[in-house]
Amino acid sequence: MVHRSWLKAAAAVAGSIGLVLGMAGVAGAAAAHHKAAKGKPIIIGAVIDETSTMKPFDQPAIEAAEIWAKKVNAAGGVLGRPIEFKVFNDQLQPSLTRSDALKAIAQGASILWTTCDVTFATPAIQVGLAHHMLVVSPCTGTNEMGPSRFGAPGKLAFSFGNAPTSDGAVLARLLMQKGWKSATVVTDKLLTYFVDVCQNFTTDYQKMGGKIVTQLSYTTGDHTVTQVAQKAASTGAAATVLCTTTTPTLPAFVTSVRTLGNKKPIVGPWAIDGGFWEPKSATISNNIWWATYASVFGDDPNPQIRSLYKKMKSLGEAPQTGGFVTGPTALEGIITAIKRAHGTLKGPKLAAQMVKFHDVPTLSGPVSFSAKFHAVVGRPYRIIEVKNGKPHFVEMLSPGKYAGGA
Repeated sequence: MVHRSWLKAAAAVAGSIGLVLGMAGVAGAAAAHHKAAKGKPIIIGAVIDETSTMKPFDQPAIEAAEIWAKKVNAAGGVLGRPIEFKVFNDQLQPSLTRSDALKAIAQGASILWTTCDVTFATPAIQVGLAHHMLVVSPCTGTNEMGPSRFGAPGKLAFSFGNAPTSDGAVLARLLMQKGWKSATVVTDKLLTYFVDVCQNFTTDYQKMGGKIVTQLSYTTGDHTVTQVAQKAASTGAAATVLCTTTTPTLPAFVTSVRTLGNKKPIVGPWAIDGGFWEPKSATISNNIWWATYASVFGDDPNPQIRSLYKKMKSLGEAPQTGGFVTGPTALEGIITAIKRAHGTLKGPKLAAQMVKFHDVPTLSGPVSFSAKFHAVVGRPYRIIEVKNGKPHFVEMLSPGKYAGGA
């Protein structure tokens, strides 16, 4: 990809600048840079999708992580060692996913980084666990990236995506906060993530006093989304909660609901983030809400996130969703675990530190894990509203007590 050649060129320029500074008498800075450059790299093998269904999630996260790694390396690395990514495009093919994980290990990877869906990632995860390595995903949205799916070996696996308990809880809080006390729930059964989020929303919303009018479902590709949208439009609920992906079904769903005269809020998790999928009509693309990791609309409250977005955009790689910040977040988590484990890269030692994370500060907010939750719980979300065709940041909202925890 373009950015990798840019990073190599930038590294060469940085080296030249260091030499010039040294000749100018800034010997301390040059020596520190020289020492960092000579450290043995910490290699992270990233087995991800750069061409298929998971590309919109995987690629921005790895690109942002590589930019972040450059900053870390320029500041001296991790205990004097630079971070290096080796990236493999598994195209979501199980045999290739497994062989790419083995290639990453053969090329010196000490840590594995996987695609953002646990089912697609399983062949790589199993390879990493068999080699007793720390295995991370930047944005898998289920708690299956851990013992709940992989048993005892899964203690070495973590996701820096939000647990579906958090996603469901924050949507429930949003509806109740806005006074939308009845909801139609629509679940796309394509991914476990969608099912889990809508199930958690349903449970938490009812606990908070909300009423579920009806539950509907479809599966992306089964050609029933229009019929389901028609049913959703006529239920009389104050809001529709939709757990699905952005394309190709989401525009069809929204268009069908709005064409039938239903102008009530449509609310979803970060999987509908981005706004790029919206129908061009401001009448149709209106009163749509979602919870996400960051705003990609130039108004995120964190200046570091705005700066990173601008950097990616300047490289021709502007992310379409806020999930890009999970890349640097996962990298920060890995670095914290390494430092707390006194520099070791042994999987069990790193996992023993990671499982104890409690409100560890990261670019995306505080990260917490536990023996029960190997995905992030409790991290505040950005709430985005689409008004007259234009998405914008509204507020930060925490999932609260229903998010789960230790």
